[in-house]
Amino acid sequence: MSLAEKRNRQERRNKKSRKEREQEKRRKKQERDRRKQKNIPTTAQQSIPYIRMLQDGICQVTKTFFSKTIQFYDINYQLALNEDKTTIFENYCDFLNYFDSSISVQLSFINQQVDVAEFEKSIDIPDQNDDFNAIREEYRTMLKNQLSKGNNGLVKTKYITFGIEAESLKVARPRLERIEADILNNFKVLGAQAHSLNGLERLEILYHVFNQDRIEPFKFQYKMLPETGLKTKDFIAPTSFNFSKNQTFLMGKTMGSVSYLQILAPELTDRMLADFLDVDDSINVNIHIQSIDQSSAIKMIKSKISDLDKMKIEEQKRAVRSGYDMDVLPSDLVTYGEEAKNLLEDLQSRNERMFLVTVLVMNTAKKRQKLDNNIFQVQGIAQKYNCSLKQLDYQQEAALMSCIPLGVNRIEIQRGLTTSATAIFVPFTTQELFQEGEALYYGLNALSNNMIMVDRKRLKNPNGLILGTPGSGKSFSAKREITNCFLITEDDIIICDPEAEYYPLVQALHGQVIRISPVSDQYINPMDLNLNYSEEDNPLSLKADFILSLCELIVGGKNGLEPVEKTIIDRCVRLVYQEYLADPVPEKMPILEDLYNLLRKQEEPEAQRLATSLEIYVTGSLNVFNHRTNVDINNRIVCFDIKELGKQLKKIGMLIVQDQVWNRVTINRSAHKSTRYYVDEFHLLLKEEQTAAYSVEIWKRFRKWGGIPTGITQNIKDLLASREIENIFENSDFIYMLNQASGDRQILAKQLNISPTQLSYVTNSNEGEGLLFYGNVIIPFVDRFPKNSLYKIMTTRPEETAEAG
Repeated sequence: MSLAEKRNRQERRNKKSRKEREQEKRRKKQERDRRKQKNIPTTAQQSIPYIRMLQDGICQVTKTFFSKTIQFYDINYQLALNEDKTTIFENYCDFLNYFDSSISVQLSFINQQVDVAEFEKSIDIPDQNDDFNAIREEYRTMLKNQLSKGNNGLVKTKYITFGIEAESLKVARPRLERIEADILNNFKVLGAQAHSLNGLERLEILYHVFNQDRIEPFKFQYKMLPETGLKTKDFIAPTSFNFSKNQTFLMGKTMGSVSYLQILAPELTDRMLADFLDVDDSINVNIHIQSIDQSSAIKMIKSKISDLDKMKIEEQKRAVRSGYDMDVLPSDLVTYGEEAKNLLEDLQSRNERMFLVTVLVMNTAKKRQKLDNNIFQVQGIAQKYNCSLKQLDYQQEAALMSCIPLGVNRIEIQRGLTTSATAIFVPFTTQELFQEGEALYYGLNALSNNMIMVDRKRLKNPNGLILGTPGSGKSFSAKREITNCFLITEDDIIICDPEAEYYPLVQALHGQVIRISPVSDQYINPMDLNLNYSEEDNPLSLKADFILSLCELIVGGKNGLEPVEKTIIDRCVRLVYQEYLADPVPEKMPILEDLYNLLRKQEEPEAQRLATSLEIYVTGSLNVFNHRTNVDINNRIVCFDIKELGKQLKKIGMLIVQDQVWNRVTINRSAHKSTRYYVDEFHLLLKEEQTAAYSVEIWKRFRKWGGIPTGITQNIKDLLASREIENIFENSDFIYMLNQASGDRQILAKQLNISPTQLSYVTNSNEGEGLLFYGNVIIPFVDRFPKNSLYKIMTTRPEETAEAG
C-alpha cells in the first residue's frame, strides 16, 4: 500500500471516530434532557423527596404539601385487661376517625440494629483506681451476659407523620400545629406518651434509615448550613442509591427490599403487626392511611350496590331465557351483595369511615442471603394471618421513599378498609425500659427478654417499694440495686437493717456497719444536730420535732403527748442546745442525759413525769442512746444493724436511724448529692404512729432534698392500714413487686389497677420474678443472677450463706 493510500485511510478513520464522538455527545445531551424532563434524579440527594426541612419540624415535601412527625411510645396493650383492650381499641378507632380526607397519615415502625460494641458501652462499668474492680468485673460480665439474651441491640421506634396540602408555609403552619395538638391529646387518652419532633430529630431518623452501614453518629446543626453552603440532604444522604434491580436496591453497602401487604383475610387480628415488630432484625413497617370523604364513600358503595343489582338482574334474565330458576344466582354475586350492604350500614349508622390503606414492609441486610431470609420470615408471618407479602417489581425507589417518615405514599396499591378494620393494626405491643446514663439493672423483660435499665432519679417521685413474700428475693433485689448504685453513681447509701442481712455486702464495699445494741460499744447520739439546713428551714425546729416524736414513742399513751408536755419538751430542747449553738464543736453536743437533767429542773409535774419516763434510757438498762456518736457516720455506705436492740428499743432505734438519714440528706443537699435510704422490714416502722408519721414525712419531703427512700416489706396490709400510710403508696413511683400472697394480691390489684394477666406474674412466681412499676409503665421481669462470688455476698438463703462462709 502506498503512502497516499495509508494517509487517506487514516483520515477516513479519524473522520469516523470524530463522527462517533459527536454522536455520543449528542446522545448524552439527549439523555440529560430526557432526565430533566422526566425529573429523574441524578444524585442520591435528588432521590430524597423533600424540598426543605425547617428547624421547627415542618417539612416542605412539595410546593404545596407540608408534614410534621410525632414520636410515640408503647403501652402494654398485650398485657391489658380485656375491657382495657376494648377501650384502647375503641379510643384508637376514634383517633383514626379524627383524620379527614385532607390529612395524609403515615405510621412508621422502625426497628434498627445498632452497633453491639457501642450498645455494650452504654452498660459498661469502667475500672477505677480503687479496691472494687473485681466486683465491677463480675457485675459487668453479668450485664453483658444478660444483654446477649435479648435483642437490646435493636432500637425500636414508632412515629406518626401527618401532612396537608396548603398554598404556602404560612397557611400550613397553624393548621399543622392544631392537628399536632389534637394528636397529642389523642395519645394522652390512649395512655401513650408522645412528643413532636423538631427538624434535627427528623433528619436524624432519615440519616439512620439511609446509612445503616455507617457507625458514625449523626453530626449536624442548622448553623452548619450557611457555614458550609450545603443543604440538609447532603448530611443525610447515603454514599449512593442503586435501583437497577427489579426487587432489591442498594443504599451505600446496605441491601434492601420493600414488599407490600396484600390483605386477603376476611378477618384480621391485632397480633399481626406485633409479630412483624417482634422480628429480631432490622425491619421498617409503614402504614399509609388516607381517609375518604364520608359522603363520597357512601356514594361509591351505593354505586357498587347498583352495579351488583344490575348484574343480578342480568343473571336473572339469562336464567329465565335458559329455562331455570331465576333465584339461583352465582354465590360470589350473592356474597358481594350482602357484604356491600353491610358496609353501607356500617358507614351510615356505626360511626365507621372508609380509609385507603397501604402497608409496606422494608427489610435490610448487609448480605443478599440474610436479606432473603428476612423476607422469607416476614412473608411467613403474613401467611400465618391469611395475607400475602409481595415484593414490589421495579418500584423499589418509590417504595423506599414511601418508607421514610415524610408522609408521602408513592405506591398506588391501596386497600379500602373501614375504621375498625384499619384499627386492627393497633400500634401498641409491649413496653420496654432501657435508659442510658446512671440507669440501674432490674432484670429482663419477661415478654421480650430485653434488659430493663432505668434511673429512678428521672421519675417525678423516685421513692420506691420492694414488695414480696419471704423467700421471693426482696433483700437480694435491694442488695443488687445497692451494688449497682455504688458502682456507677456517686450517691450515698444508708441502710436500716433489722435482721443483720446486709453486713457481708457492706463490708465488701468497705462501708461502715454500726451495730446498735445494749451490749455494743458503738453509739449513735439521737441529739446530734446538723446545722447545714437550707435557709428556709430552722435546724432547731426540725430537731425539736424529732425529739417530740421520740418522747411520744417513749412516754405517750393512747392519746400521745399532752399539749403541756409538748410545750415543756420544746422549751427544754431550745435550752439544751444553747451552749452548742454558741460554740458548735463536737464536745459541746448535748446527749439525752442533758435533756433529762433539764426536765428535772422544770417546775411542772408533767416535766417530772417526762423525766421519769426517760430515766431508763439515761441511767437505766436501756441507756444505749445516752452517748455521743463514736462511729464514722460519714462513710459513703452506712448500715445501721439494729437486730439486737430487742423489742423495746427497736422502734426507737429505727426512729433514730431515720433522723440520722435526715441529717445526711441535709448535708448532701448542699453538695448536690443524692442519698439513697433502704429500710428493710418496713412494716415494723408502720406499726407505731410516731415512726409511721415520720416515715410518711420522709416519703413526702425526701425528693426535694435529693433523697431516694426505698421500703422493703412483705406485709401489704400494714402499708394500707391507714389513710396517712396510703400516702407512701401514692408517693412511690417505683414499685418492685415480687411473688405475693393471695390476700395481698387482691389488695394490690385494686390499689394499682393490675390486670389478671399482669397479676399472674406475681402469683406463685419463682424467686426474682415479678412486676416492675416505673411511673405509668408496668413491665413483668425475670432476674436470674449468676451464682458468682458477688451472689454469695448478696444471698440470704441459709444454705447458701453457710456455703459462702
